[in-house]
Amino acid sequence: MSDSSTPPFELNTSATTRWSVGGLLLEALAARDFDRMSDCFEPAATMRALLPPGLAECEGAPQIIENLRSWFGGAEEFEVLDGTVGEVGGRMHVAWRLRLRPTPWGDDTWHVIEQQAYLRAGGRIDAIDLLCSGFRPDPTVDRQPPEHAKTAEGERDMANHTIERAKR
Repeated sequence: MSDSSTPPFELNTSATTRWSVGGLLLEALAARDFDRMSDCFEPAATMRALLPPGLAECEGAPQIIENLRSWFGGAEEFEVLDGTVGEVGGRMHVAWRLRLRPTPWGDDTWHVIEQQAYLRAGGRIDAIDLLCSGFRPDPTVDRQPPEHAKTAEGERDMANHTIERAKR
């Protein structure tokens, strides 16, 4: 039996701070707000990213942000399919799955990309280790918008169709 004056849990402010910066990173990515994203990183932060072509390393928050901007900033259509913040063995884990088009190289079909990031962070992120799926064609989405989607009425119909598909 526990003493009623003892709280049922203790708030670990260090963990709370780390989780907060992970959530802020995810929110900034979802909004593609790269200025706000830079506030999540220490100026001398580092990133090691395992990408389909191989290992990429970045030094400094500006280089990290520029990489993220090059991957996601140019997409005309962009949606967050999933995002999580957690912890694995004392390291913060942030993951996201996105659908977008066009890709950075101009392929106008829908693609999905998933990234897993493990962070070393206090109030801000000082290191990020990232694993990337690469841009994968998304067969669950129509490859090209129907001709009627090019009108204002068609765009509204397509938006409603997308919302209905998301509810399923």
